[in-house]
Amino acid sequence: MSTVAVLMGGWSPEREVSLVSGKACAEGLREGGHTVLEYDVQRDLRALVEFLRPAAGGGPDVVFNAMHGKYGEDGCIQGVLEILKVPYTHSGVLASAIAMDKPMSRHVFTSIGLRVAEGRVVERQSLAAGDPMPRPYVVKPIDQGSSVGVHIVREGDNLAAVEAAEAAFGEKVLIEKFVPGRELTVAVMGDKAVAVTELRPRTRFYDYEAKYTDGVTEHLVPAPVPADVYETAKQWALMAHQALGCNGLSRADFRWNDQKEGTSGLVILELNTQPGMTPLSLAPEQAKWAGISWPALMSWMVEHARHPS
Repeated sequence: MSTVAVLMGGWSPEREVSLVSGKACAEGLREGGHTVLEYDVQRDLRALVEFLRPAAGGGPDVVFNAMHGKYGEDGCIQGVLEILKVPYTHSGVLASAIAMDKPMSRHVFTSIGLRVAEGRVVERQSLAAGDPMPRPYVVKPIDQGSSVGVHIVREGDNLAAVEAAEAAFGEKVLIEKFVPGRELTVAVMGDKAVAVTELRPRTRFYDYEAKYTDGVTEHLVPAPVPADVYETAKQWALMAHQALGCNGLSRADFRWNDQKEGTSGLVILELNTQPGMTPLSLAPEQAKWAGISWPALMSWMVEHARHPS
């Protein structure tokens, strides 16, 4: 068995979720027989390097990256691990950076024939001049995860309030046409799409609260959708995973307009190179449905860690 360092925390808006993910992953790794070192990542690169490569030797064999959000899943921490030549879970620098950049990942998806929602990048302050497209539409930060900062602008909503809320995330935002219908998600492990889950939030949409508050969202796995939609979602998730060059575990999110014929209402929203690993998270739930226990999933991820050249 390996000595595994679990990196968690960080300083993004997803810090608290990362800490929950990290603790859960550490527990699963220990149950699987691994020696586990837990580390709450701060803005201290020297301390991190000394933890991973102590002067006396004996550092971890593998890093389990349980960080979420900026710096944890956008290629930054991956770059540090590449320099140190420490094997680590999930995807590498390029795949992580592209997946986190929503406009760039949209370009990749459309280049391989996947359908995305109509959208474009606009200056955040331009929202003050009026709606960039007919309502309803979605406003997203271009480089956040877990639905942080995502707003659905509907009739009667205050656009100035949305613009003010987005100020914390930069000068540009992604605007997408709202796709009515149902929320689907697909986990990919290596070269296989695991399953399709339908998410039925009891809030207005599948936002940060719906993702991480128990009882707020109903998870239906396997999703009760037509076979062609189910298989297409799995196929697209795997295609997206491979096109971005992902490694290990990922999760692709979709909307499906069930009022359209066949699969014509299916769109891919984004791909998460480091999906949540909390007790409410979707990828572990799909793995469990497929007969993979929590300790077995943790061990699989360590065994499929990326090894820097």
